[in-house]
Amino acid sequence: MEDTIADQATDRAAESREGGLQQTPRHRWAWLAGFQRQAVTLAAAVVTACLLAGCQNVTGSTEFSQIRIIAVSPNAPGLDIYEDNSVIAYNLGFGTVTSYVPITPGSHAITAETASTTQKLVTASGNFGYNKQYTVLISNVLAQITSQILTDQSSAAPTGEIALRFIDEATQIGGVDVYLIPTGATLAKTNPQLTNLQFPTVGGYINIPSGSYNITLCATGTTTVLYTGATYTYAAGAARTLVLIDQQILSTPSVNVLTADDYDSPSSF
Repeated sequence: MEDTIADQATDRAAESREGGLQQTPRHRWAWLAGFQRQAVTLAAAVVTACLLAGCQNVTGSTEFSQIRIIAVSPNAPGLDIYEDNSVIAYNLGFGTVTSYVPITPGSHAITAETASTTQKLVTASGNFGYNKQYTVLISNVLAQITSQILTDQSSAAPTGEIALRFIDEATQIGGVDVYLIPTGATLAKTNPQLTNLQFPTVGGYINIPSGSYNITLCATGTTTVLYTGATYTYAAGAARTLVLIDQQILSTPSVNVLTADDYDSPSSF
């Protein structure tokens, strides 16, 4: 479970008083910046409320960039995430997709550390533009953990369509063909949207007609089904990121799919 910012600050302060935590400059800064963190948390809550109301970003604003974290390294420990020296999230586990949070536009380093330590695992640096949305994707096995910054679609798909982006971070299953099977149709009568999608691939957005589909993944060039999702209705204008990840529970290599909401038209609510 993710620790709250308040809980984490309290724990660190207590450890400091007991001599159990070495107070590095970063952590002294982080503890003293509690009010700033609360302000960031409040701003994030405002953004979340905006999302629930149908505006996926701060419409018309040039004051913020927005970022979220997708953590899909299958054997990484819990992750604390920092934007430069400011905390974004604590103790993220495998398969986590955070909400978007606002940051100041400009150049920033996004660092993942082992939770509750100062052990840096991976850093991605980039320039974050005004009124844009980004995903920081943390992936691959721990020994080769990587982090990359992706620009997300923050506007509507063309009229009557949806925009989907597929990312393959499933490390064990090999190439797959990706099918979107409309309600009432069968695999045999459906053409794949993507063929031979391989780890590690970050695809671009593809536009398809809005409607109800289930996502089915087959081993490349076969009809051997590796994954079938529930039928989901995509409203016109929506944009989604779909991430193929390892299925940790099963003993044989298998795959699961995460869905991250990039954009929803206000008219869909």
